[in-house]
Amino acid sequence: MPENEPWEYSLRVPNDPRAVTVCRRTLRLILTMHGLIRLVDVAELLATELVSNAVRHTKGPAALRVRWTGTGVLRIGAWDADPSPPEPPEPFERSVDQEDGRGLALIRACADVWGWQPLAREGNRGKYVWCELGSVPGPVRRTA
Repeated sequence: MPENEPWEYSLRVPNDPRAVTVCRRTLRLILTMHGLIRLVDVAELLATELVSNAVRHTKGPAALRVRWTGTGVLRIGAWDADPSPPEPPEPFERSVDQEDGRGLALIRACADVWGWQPLAREGNRGKYVWCELGSVPGPVRRTA
């Protein structure tokens, strides 16, 4: 499939810590097969944080969604069954030494943009937390 063709994958996972590894390895395979190996390392880090937050902070299933726009943007997102908004991220510099709470700080530092939205579909409620990477990953951006 040419790099300028859009595509999307979704992977539903149970609320199980092993799901994080399954999602990370699946994402690596997807990006490699689509010739986007240059995005794999940062994309794996971002997907790991998103899915681990979904699994750790909720009781229901989760899902990883990966979408390539065809115009050079990769969107990685995680759905979970809890409609509560994510906690605002700490500045990266403050979160580095913490045991917990670094996930969204890493996402904010490494992604070009991130966000979240509440979802309601077929009677199910939840939220979708997402981030985007351009086709050429730049240096880690640090924000105060």
